[in-house]
Amino acid sequence: MPGKARREQRQEEREVFGRRGTATRYRMRQKLVAFGDDFWIENESGQRVFKVDGKMLRVRDTLFFEDMQGQTQCKIQEKLLRVKDSMTIEGPNDERLAIVKKALISPLRDRWVVKIGDGPDLQVQGNILNHQYTIGEGGSKIAEVSKKWFRLADTYGVQIEPGQNDIVILAVTVAVDMMAHG
Repeated sequence: MPGKARREQRQEEREVFGRRGTATRYRMRQKLVAFGDDFWIENESGQRVFKVDGKMLRVRDTLFFEDMQGQTQCKIQEKLLRVKDSMTIEGPNDERLAIVKKALISPLRDRWVVKIGDGPDLQVQGNILNHQYTIGEGGSKIAEVSKKWFRLADTYGVQIEPGQNDIVILAVTVAVDMMAHG
């Protein structure tokens, strides 16, 4: 990418993802000891906005995203018997929203592909194990995940560009976290 075009892209990213940017910000705070892998997702004001409810005693891992009224927004399920790791994100009516797959070959950095049901594929790249990565579409960043924004253990932030489906991006983040940290 030519220098001027790259500078313009970085400027646009700062306007969205910078300190005073327009991105929606969430705090993912996974409990260290959790019954059934339940945890809360909070907004930047510290208010709980989603509960991630892990159901125990299932053949495969299943997580349910619920709003504050207890309504299921989506669920994440592990795919069984696959060559590569993958998880499916389904809507409240069991419609497939996305499939998250780990790339087989990733020589320098972790790389994942997200097949969106009715939209363009997304790429997840960066240091997944340290919660320092981006989610992008083509060459554009649509979300950023970082543990550097918080001092608390097992806490990381997710910034999402306006106009994106926040619940799908948050579910992708949780699915990648589950597959990477097993």
